[in-house]
Amino acid sequence: MAELNAVEIRGVSKLFGFGEYAVAAVNETSLSIRHNEFFTLLGPSGCGKTTLLRLIAGFEFPTRGEILLNGENIAAMPPFKRPINTVFQNYALFPHMTVAENVGFGLQMLGRSKAEVSQRVSAMLKLVRMEALAGRKTSQISGGQQQRVALARALAPQPKVLLLDEPLSALDYKLRKEMQIELKRLQAETGITFIFVTHDQEEALTMSDRVAVMSAGKVLQIGNPREIYDDPTDRFVADFIGETNFLQGRITALEGGKAEVDLHAVGRISASVPEGFVPDGDVTVVLRPEHASLGKPGEANGMRGTLTNIVYSGTDTHYHVRLSDGATRFTVRQQNKPHQAVPFDLGDEVGITLEANAARVLRN
Repeated sequence: MAELNAVEIRGVSKLFGFGEYAVAAVNETSLSIRHNEFFTLLGPSGCGKTTLLRLIAGFEFPTRGEILLNGENIAAMPPFKRPINTVFQNYALFPHMTVAENVGFGLQMLGRSKAEVSQRVSAMLKLVRMEALAGRKTSQISGGQQQRVALARALAPQPKVLLLDEPLSALDYKLRKEMQIELKRLQAETGITFIFVTHDQEEALTMSDRVAVMSAGKVLQIGNPREIYDDPTDRFVADFIGETNFLQGRITALEGGKAEVDLHAVGRISASVPEGFVPDGDVTVVLRPEHASLGKPGEANGMRGTLTNIVYSGTDTHYHVRLSDGATRFTVRQQNKPHQAVPFDLGDEVGITLEANAARVLRN
């Protein structure tokens, strides 16, 4: 017998408003989340990811569809009866209580004994490395420390699933990077299924076992971070995750998952195609900037153009090229080496060499 998923969303829709004014925040969405998985809902503001999280938590109820926890339909179950906890964006800590009192509050509301509360609070503070601040008020600790307290409080009752609604968005960049590592460590150590909501692509790729990319209330693609980044199946996914070059062309030959694409006035390239792909007119080819390099025009095996801008960003340099058709823009990203001189000047004619298997045709 196949193991049940931790959470299953089956054909769920959530409408706000009535009649012709109804808006679908979540639209006929289905997905499965495994046990002990760090699963991320990723998308721009208004895509429905937070609404879907609230539906799992029980703060909203679906208009249609089922929400299953370990095989049990909980769509109509009130939130306090669900073995699910949530860490909110603003943490929602009690400023007049100490760190330890905040962590133990939920356990006390569940009627746990004083000895059990004390033991769980100690264990959770050790897990999030906050033992030394147990007696301090939460209004007297930093944002990163508050985030750890909120996590400890949510983990203390040992929920089956932990929901995290953009909990890192208020932190500065360096602390946010540190907390990404901490969250992944906590998930691995506790074995609890984490469902994380974010609009930050880098955050999703860094922490997740799998990512669901959402837009307009629908899930467009689910996969591990490498699949989502390297093999997007949808133009929105390709554009939203990292930087991407889009090229228009027509397939002239197709065999064994590979296509020869005529990029009209720009050149010809080889690109992989999705399984079962049937070409119909012009196609869109995607190519990540780091999978191309610049050289002299005669050395290139791909395309050529004019260098219009050079942007230094520390670890990398971005080269912006206007291709030979005079209209198409293309970006090449190359990693910097210590004290390396920029080998090109603005206005130079350059060739673009593409890595093998780097280009991919999107579905129509």
